[in-house]
Amino acid sequence: MGFGDLKTPAGLQVLNDYLADKSYIEGYVPSQADVAVFEAVSGPPPADLFHALRWYNHIKSYEKEKASLPGVKKSLGKYGPASVEDTTGSAAADAKDDDDIDLFGSDDEEESEEAKRLREERLAQYESKKAKKPAVVAKSSILLDVKPWDDETDMAKLEECVRSIQADGLVWGSSKLVPVGYGIKKLQIQCVVEDDKVGTDMLEEQITAFEDYVQSMDVAAFNKI
Repeated sequence: MGFGDLKTPAGLQVLNDYLADKSYIEGYVPSQADVAVFEAVSGPPPADLFHALRWYNHIKSYEKEKASLPGVKKSLGKYGPASVEDTTGSAAADAKDDDDIDLFGSDDEEESEEAKRLREERLAQYESKKAKKPAVVAKSSILLDVKPWDDETDMAKLEECVRSIQADGLVWGSSKLVPVGYGIKKLQIQCVVEDDKVGTDMLEEQITAFEDYVQSMDVAAFNKI
């Protein structure tokens, strides 16, 4: 994962696309993740990359407070879309560490006791290192459109009902009301889900269960994180 080289137009374009439905690099508040990426950008992105420029100006306003922002700053290659190759050097260093471990030992027919012991120690170290690597949790960012019955529907109560839905692996984000015509507004609300625990079918079933307020629910955008 990563953004590529953030000092190039291509890297800034990846950052802009990544921030199209996000306010921050991770989560819903400024953090050390934003600081790490901000410091890798050489200056304000061009005006046509408005998502990246919005984020850059917002994080810049925290310049005096960046040391106190939450989280632990990681290498740049630990952030960004998973589909982009990490060109920061950290991934290559990890691969080199793995390559340096000789799993098969010497090709000599007769292996000394010392060589055998070293090979077994290195194999144990390699297995231990692999075991300590955290499992990757697949997540998705989902933008939902929740439509009321008419213009008399209490939209504040409708949103309260939606946010009352709680589940392991579900985090609600920002929301806004969007006009759809004839004085009717729909609720557009963001959420992040763990793919193995929460699906759109479950969300639709629980949201449309508030039938006094909700006419229907649609998925407006679905992006893997």
